[in-house]
Amino acid sequence: RPPAPPTDADVLAAEALRPSRPELASTYERSCMACHGVRSAAPLTGHADSWRPRLAQGMDTLLTHAREGLRGMPAMGLCPDCTDQDLRDLITFMSTPR
Repeated sequence: RPPAPPTDADVLAAEALRPSRPELASTYERSCMACHGVRSAAPLTGHADSWRPRLAQGMDTLLTHAREGLRGMPAMGLCPDCTDQDLRDLITFMSTPR
């Protein structure tokens, strides 16, 4: 069964979400939010149904996809200065249900 699409309330909630660490919040705002904080083909931040099939692939696979790019996602997720740990932290933030 395909994941349930985000509702308008899910999108409004995602628009307001930021990581608690200021430096990670800054990176999220400049590199991730334009696609993951709005209704798009990218999985919506905090929307469990959007992330469930991706999380099932495991963090190593998600990290590889973030690093190398996949379909519409550019390599490094538009964060050329991100470390693997930064990418892991961002994936964890975005994929945690709210």
